[in-house]
Amino acid sequence: MEAVAAIFGLLFLLLVAAGVFVTVKAVKAAKRGVDRGVAQARRTVEDTTLRARQFTQPGVAGELAQLRLSLRTSMRATQDALHTGAERDTSLTEALGLFERLSAHGHELDDELKRLEREPDKASVTARLPELRERLERITHSAESLRWAARDRARQFADDDLAALGEQIDMEAGALRHWSKEPLEDRIEASGSASAAAGAGASGGTSGAAPEGAAGRKPWGSAEDETPAITARDPRTQPTYAWQRAPRTERTT
Repeated sequence: MEAVAAIFGLLFLLLVAAGVFVTVKAVKAAKRGVDRGVAQARRTVEDTTLRARQFTQPGVAGELAQLRLSLRTSMRATQDALHTGAERDTSLTEALGLFERLSAHGHELDDELKRLEREPDKASVTARLPELRERLERITHSAESLRWAARDRARQFADDDLAALGEQIDMEAGALRHWSKEPLEDRIEASGSASAAAGAGASGGTSGAAPEGAAGRKPWGSAEDETPAITARDPRTQPTYAWQRAPRTERTT
């Protein structure tokens, strides 16, 4: 009795532990989903604000907004391309590592540009713009190199697969059309040989059998059978159709 109670207690603890584990996993997954949604909404709001500043605030503020927007757009496009390609090509793992290092420089530049937006000394900010623009070009150039290399690699794999598939299809199509490449004379000769063999077999099979007519009886279906007499058809037993008139019968007096 005590053993049964211990077993039931252990099962209950296992069920409770499994329930807690599933609940924790579900809560973490929901939290990650919420965090991703909040981050996406924040990025959308920031991008919209930067686009508005780029066109509505001339001068240093508009220049800084344009630099930040260009940096964010390039880095996000490269990140999406690398992560999408890494799901099908494991060789992009090293490229992802390089991009993470490049992202650190991108985040540093974006934070610096954001601080300069609140800088009251616009003259100092204007003096630093050439250096900031050069750093931005170096980062975006590296990001574009990774992005286009990943895309070229994916396109090359697709072209190679398409070429191999085309060769296989051509081989299969040639195999399916093999019958049409046989010469007409060979097909005629093969058909004549088959017909001659069939005729020889039929004649050999009938030569050894004694005809039924030898016993004084005629075989069924013979041409010499007597033709049965032709009897008139009874119009009352013939089928009628919807478009035919009923047969006329003679009146009896």
